[in-house]
Amino acid sequence: MNKITILWVDDEIDLLKPHILFLESKNYKVVTSPSGQDGLEEIKNSFFDIVFLDENMPGLSGLETLNEIKKYDASIPVVMITKSEEEYIMDEAIGSKIADYLIKPVNPNQILLSLKKSLDNSRLVSEKTTSNYQQEFRKIAMDLSMVNSYEEWAELYKKLIYWELELEQIEDSGMFEILESQKVEANSQFSKFIDKNYKSWFKDGDAPTMSHTLFKNKVQPELEGNKTLMVVIDNLRYDQWLAFEKTLSVHYKKKQESAYCSILPTATQYARNALFSGLMPSEMEKRYPNWWKNDTDEGGKNLFEAEFLGEQLKRLGLNLKWEYHKISNLKQGKQLASNFKTQKDNDLTVVVYNFVDMLSHSKTEMEVVKELASNDKAYRSLTLSWFKNSPLLDIIQQAQDLGMKLILTTDHGTINVKQPSKVIGDRETSLNLRYKTGRSLTFEDKDVLSTKNPQEIYLPNINLSSSFIFAKNDLFFAYPNNYNHYVSYYRNTYQHGGVSLEEMIVPFVVLDPK
Repeated sequence: MNKITILWVDDEIDLLKPHILFLESKNYKVVTSPSGQDGLEEIKNSFFDIVFLDENMPGLSGLETLNEIKKYDASIPVVMITKSEEEYIMDEAIGSKIADYLIKPVNPNQILLSLKKSLDNSRLVSEKTTSNYQQEFRKIAMDLSMVNSYEEWAELYKKLIYWELELEQIEDSGMFEILESQKVEANSQFSKFIDKNYKSWFKDGDAPTMSHTLFKNKVQPELEGNKTLMVVIDNLRYDQWLAFEKTLSVHYKKKQESAYCSILPTATQYARNALFSGLMPSEMEKRYPNWWKNDTDEGGKNLFEAEFLGEQLKRLGLNLKWEYHKISNLKQGKQLASNFKTQKDNDLTVVVYNFVDMLSHSKTEMEVVKELASNDKAYRSLTLSWFKNSPLLDIIQQAQDLGMKLILTTDHGTINVKQPSKVIGDRETSLNLRYKTGRSLTFEDKDVLSTKNPQEIYLPNINLSSSFIFAKNDLFFAYPNNYNHYVSYYRNTYQHGGVSLEEMIVPFVVLDPK
């Protein structure tokens, strides 16, 4: 292994001989330079892993030399060393993205620690992260055999996401593959849990908070005495919320974070209508036949969310001044952002933002998006980039200025589908890849959660012999006709409607303005 090479630039370099000998005894190679100008020449002629740079030198000062180094090669880590404790020097140096800042006199161990922080940080973090996950792996594996409630599944899923985010930061593909296999096993066990318990939740009354009870159980208690912005980002996974959290923390402090269970199918027309109406789909169909549309009906399926919300607010006895806004494109987002101050007198402002759902569909249809969102890490990165530059963030910033509480949630999540499952249905069978409803469905029993009586889980009977099936794990439905073509086309795309941790365990977050 090649020695790490240090360039030390200091006009009093002879006084640093003990430090240099110490570093050489630790197997570092040290090249010295007596001035900023000479140091720049060294950098242009040789490769250095790191530069130690004195601030107070004749000729080019340390700050001037630092600027020239960054112009030449911004990737070289530079540690600024100075006698001065003046704040403006620290600000200038830190603003120039130095790796570390040391104040003379420095001792050899300070130098060594700075080197490790700057050069060995990734390796040390990687080793520690790997070690910690290896210990946690055993505990998660044990928990998988013991989890018996939705709340416990939510906590376990959060652990898996935590380790996914940690491990993707280090260069250990082996550990990441182990985690991926653990996620597959977790989804398999979760599907069994849902298969066993989902129907009983509607009979025994021992259900977790679900789409149709979210507003009553979690939103309503937050509305008392607080002007509130409620943002529903369609199709937002829990890991995507965690990616957003740091950006939001500049404007809001988190008061409460929890998960709730999206109903089946985990699809917008079912889950989001249930959220706003406070009713299950069969109840919506019965009470509001002019507002509810089944899979086989023509026209938009979520055109009456504001009306559903108004009816729910009445049933809950909430006499609020409220507005509802649905954002489906950039123009609509900018328009709401430019006029958001008009919301200041509302008790409740609800904003539905559709971008993430459109992104997941675009991954299926557009090659460029397939390249940009080739896996979960890239998908998170893409959604975070959108969020940072979206009108939604502008809206949230304005809500903070107005002193509004923020509720951020979603209707359902999505999963990257990998494996096909053959299904046969007639022409009236629904088109979704993660659930099907229709007559005379033929399918692989092991791949699905099924119900021949949709009413038992409060889904509409499209006709007398209709049934529903929901794909488990990372499966997607494919018809035998043109099977290979459709499998190739839809594999590794993001779909929703079925049974998985990613689709059913979704975030509900309450934040207070800073």
